[in-house]
Amino acid sequence: MEKPKKDPKEMRHGYTTGACATAATKAALTALLTKEEQETATIHLPVGKDATFTMDVCVFEQESVRCETIKDAGDDPDATHKARIVSTVRLVEKPGIHLDGGVGVGRVTKPGLPVDVGLAAINPVPRKMIIGVVQELIQEFSITCGVEVIISVPDGEEIAKKTLNGRLGIVGGISILGTRGTVVPFSTSAYMASIVQAISVAKSAGCKHVVITTGGRSEKYGMAEYPDLPEEAFIEMGDFVGFTLKHCKRLGIERVSLVGMMGKFSKVAQGVMMVHSKSAPINFEFLAQLAKAAGADEATLAEVLEANTASHVGDMMLERGLHDFFYQMCKCCCYASLDHIRGGLTLSTSLYSMKGELLGRAENIATVNEDDWYRG
Repeated sequence: MEKPKKDPKEMRHGYTTGACATAATKAALTALLTKEEQETATIHLPVGKDATFTMDVCVFEQESVRCETIKDAGDDPDATHKARIVSTVRLVEKPGIHLDGGVGVGRVTKPGLPVDVGLAAINPVPRKMIIGVVQELIQEFSITCGVEVIISVPDGEEIAKKTLNGRLGIVGGISILGTRGTVVPFSTSAYMASIVQAISVAKSAGCKHVVITTGGRSEKYGMAEYPDLPEEAFIEMGDFVGFTLKHCKRLGIERVSLVGMMGKFSKVAQGVMMVHSKSAPINFEFLAQLAKAAGADEATLAEVLEANTASHVGDMMLERGLHDFFYQMCKCCCYASLDHIRGGLTLSTSLYSMKGELLGRAENIATVNEDDWYRG
């Protein structure tokens, strides 16, 4: 039996990898300076509150201390949930704070990310947090030598396979992330941030043309359609069509190709730019108007109005040879998208079946007569 879904208001918040790394660093350096094992560490989060983390391991080694904490992502389905976040700290002769990544923390190999090429993928806010707690302890204990901090994630390389790190040019492990310190269950902010990063990487790699897709399957179809484009040019936008288009324009991408399937693109064609299943239902009257424009008879139009899904409508159109229906939909997707961002780039739409058959395509439909754009 399927478990009942929790009310979002009742979902438990968790903590970011950045917050965990900061707490482990504070515990490790405190232990090193006091010669006492640390069971917990309390830090101040960017979101404006304190949080206490339990150390799963606190080990004194030859010249260093290693502390580990287990990341708790709360009720968010995060790839790094239960990951071991490790900080190893030692004192060094060279003054200053020397922060780097160890095993399982990725290294940046492509420009366009908030971390410079060659550095460990420890994002700016977690970097600031870690350096901040080290500075506090340096002042408290009047340390005159330097402090070396190495953040590692033993299973990070395997966990990274479930993320977009490889596409973004982050190799060897996960990123240490978090701007709030807390993880909000099913938050869209992290996904939206990854979209912006992906566009930035594409731009920095010299991509003037990007392909934005609604998921992995449509991305595969897009890669087959545009085999000459580099991997960086393909960006999974999920449900965030309007958001992605606006950031493509803002970051100076010249050409954008939308690649997807009937369900979500039937919404884009109407001007719906957030295509999650809960954001807007399929408008079958709109699809019937497109079918009518493609030459459907009255009996077919009645079937469209009683259809179960947009894909079901697409199957009807194929069975009846009404191929212009798919062109009409692609044309409306182009118009609605360009209208949403007020132009400024070249845009095309390719519509695929679930099996990968190209159903229709339209390009740079910047102007369409009001009579031809069926808003439903």
